[in-house]
Amino acid sequence: MDVAGFLAAYPPFDGLDVDQLRRIASATQVEFFPAGTTILERSGEPAAFLYVVRKGAVEILDQGRLVDLIGEGEPFGELSLVSGQGPVASVRSAEDTLCYLIPRGLAQELLQGASGARFLASVARRRLDSTVWPTEMPDLLTRVGAQVRRALVTAPPDATVAQVASLMTEERVSSLLIPLGEGWGIVTDRDLRSRVLAAGRTADVPVTEVMTSPIVTVPADTRVAEVLLRMLERGIHHLPVTDGAGTVIGMVTDTDLLGLAQQSPFALKSAIERAPDHDAAVAAARDLPETVATLVGTSVDPVDIGHVIAVTIDALSRRLLELGIARLGEPPVPWAWLALGSEARREQAMFTDQDHALALEPGDRADGDVDPYFAELARAVTDGLEEAGIHRCHGNAMAEHPALRRSVDGWVEAFRGWMQDPGSEGSILSSIVFDYRQIAGPLQAEPALDEVVRSAPHVYPMFIRHLSRRALDLKAPTGFFRDLVVEAKGEHAGRLDIKHGGITIVTNLARAYDIRTGRSDKGTLERLRAACGAGQISEESREALEETFRLLWAIRLEHQVAQHRAGEAADDFVDPQELGPVRRRALKEAFRIIAAEQRALHLQLGMG
Repeated sequence: MDVAGFLAAYPPFDGLDVDQLRRIASATQVEFFPAGTTILERSGEPAAFLYVVRKGAVEILDQGRLVDLIGEGEPFGELSLVSGQGPVASVRSAEDTLCYLIPRGLAQELLQGASGARFLASVARRRLDSTVWPTEMPDLLTRVGAQVRRALVTAPPDATVAQVASLMTEERVSSLLIPLGEGWGIVTDRDLRSRVLAAGRTADVPVTEVMTSPIVTVPADTRVAEVLLRMLERGIHHLPVTDGAGTVIGMVTDTDLLGLAQQSPFALKSAIERAPDHDAAVAAARDLPETVATLVGTSVDPVDIGHVIAVTIDALSRRLLELGIARLGEPPVPWAWLALGSEARREQAMFTDQDHALALEPGDRADGDVDPYFAELARAVTDGLEEAGIHRCHGNAMAEHPALRRSVDGWVEAFRGWMQDPGSEGSILSSIVFDYRQIAGPLQAEPALDEVVRSAPHVYPMFIRHLSRRALDLKAPTGFFRDLVVEAKGEHAGRLDIKHGGITIVTNLARAYDIRTGRSDKGTLERLRAACGAGQISEESREALEETFRLLWAIRLEHQVAQHRAGEAADDFVDPQELGPVRRRALKEAFRIIAAEQRALHLQLGMG
């Protein structure tokens, strides 16, 4: 395990020289924390180490509330080390987690240096800027426009109280608006009780006599926290929401907003983990599209939203595994459940499919006492994910397929075989299986696979060339004069494939760069940064590709949320005409950047 090489890829270690890294690496301890282990206790003993997550993830808890999620390469415990005080929050392993522990003296020396100072400053900014995921969940920082759940319900000014009450019952709303020429009036169920029933009025009274006018409205881009404060100050429970032009687009209630935390990713993940049975876990996970829609309506980074989706699917997979084991009995051998493809990279959209595999303790996979058990376990998880809306993989890259259940040695040999001679099977699987991440199981399978992948530049140079060629297979949808190229016919005519025409190309480029440098990073942005650090691409290229990746993800998620809101099946085919002129120009520039990077790689390969 190359401790120095791993640390060098992440702040605050990325600014150290080779001797400093070696000194730190030689003193670093390695410790494994099973899922649910409390590593640091809030207000407890000061941290004795600077912790760095090597594999897995840890949760930051403020009085039991999850406020942050720390992943691979990220340090924690730094503030306690610097201050000498007890931790300001508890830290708990969210899954089976491996950490590097750097002793206090060395860590303090590091944090007092230039790179450490920059790192601590970034931590401080991150704590202050709670609009950036995954610091404190932006429940109260969400834009209120994202909470408008349905079309506006109105009644004509000449309607009677009886007609309004009937309409409110039929539409299942607690308020509605009355158009009044240049303005609006509002009537609520409370008005009907206090101004009609309690006042002894009859049901044929015109609604204009009991409504409130003029109304108080709130712009859609106002934060939920501010809206709740306005409601509290004015003693009101309903607020119409307006768009940028001042047009009323819907209504929110204090109940809607106070219940927003129930739709947070943390609440969703917790509901899945607490689910008592298979059906309850699946039912909880079906709330994922609504959670995604809420996040898209805020300023949350679209790449981070993809991470949220993957974390949720991880949680569902683990719970389905736990429930399956409870039903089938203890597994006959140690095992590891591997996420593959986009889930391994933690880059998943609302419309996604399954990619996963099983690694078993070294031995004969075909042993009659072993494989039938894991075949049944894999089937239970695959079925449960499908029931929750995570589609089966069309390429059958799922653990229920016998070829995706191997011993660790079997996986190592398969990797070596595909890298030595990809063939048709290896070529197809290289974009799926070579993105892997262990999410459950006592068997540590990932290190053995990492070792094989990191050997690629020296042992399998043709595989590096193969990955580079795969990054050139797809083409960005641009034509002459940078016009966007859309599907000419079929069900997607007039649209472009935002995934295969852009996102997948950036993903393939990043994978090729990363493995070419002898690394085994999993996320696209991490790979781009590592490639830049290794001199594979320039800082300008890295920055351009990162911005491109985020733009494409934003367009993809917004498109899928719109389809979800309209009750349509989500897909990756975007109509450029629906984006508006600014977004279309940005999209053209993004595709130009991708095409330029592909041309540069094409030249590096000596292909023209």
